[in-house]
Amino acid sequence: MELVVVDKNGKATSKKVKLNDAVFGVEPNEHAIYLDVKQYLANQRQGTHSARERSEVRGSTRKIRKQKGSGGARFGDIKSPLLRGGGRVFGPRPKTYGFKLNKKLKQLARRSALSMMATDKLITVVEDLKFDGAKTKDYAQFLSNLKLSDKKTLLVLSELDKNVYLSSRNLKGANVVTVSELSTYGILNANNLLLSESSIATIEKSLS
Repeated sequence: MELVVVDKNGKATSKKVKLNDAVFGVEPNEHAIYLDVKQYLANQRQGTHSARERSEVRGSTRKIRKQKGSGGARFGDIKSPLLRGGGRVFGPRPKTYGFKLNKKLKQLARRSALSMMATDKLITVVEDLKFDGAKTKDYAQFLSNLKLSDKKTLLVLSELDKNVYLSSRNLKGANVVTVSELSTYGILNANNLLLSESSIATIEKSLS
């Protein structure tokens, strides 16, 4: 697949980029995509939920009433789970929800996601951006020139550019990542994928 490179004003240049079919033209593997997205979302969970069990609740251990003769059930101390303020039975404990995936499977998932975006013609190749400073209006104008102001976009850079990243940070739905931060979830969550001209070679090298 061959795409025309556009400048930051949204105008086509004389340059063209050929996308490697081994990365942007594979048959999508939906199960690989499912597993990679599932792992990404699982890793976002903090897992810090915690409830106090009987041994952790503060209170007296004195027996509330005698064992027999009251007409009621047997009762222990005030920390019983049956009483208000008592411990919780089998409450949530801190845990890690993440799980391991093989490197090759994750690469296959990203290739599949990129191929889906390429098939749907949702990939735009732009010249490497350079901003003089970190200004939100500059990045907003850049998206407006591409007619993507109301779309969720993901701009992929070959290496971090602080001015570009900070300029996009306050815009809803506008995300900027480097190739090393590119994820299957990030690709599929965007309406349009913007690839900087220099990032394509890095992407193809890491995924081919």
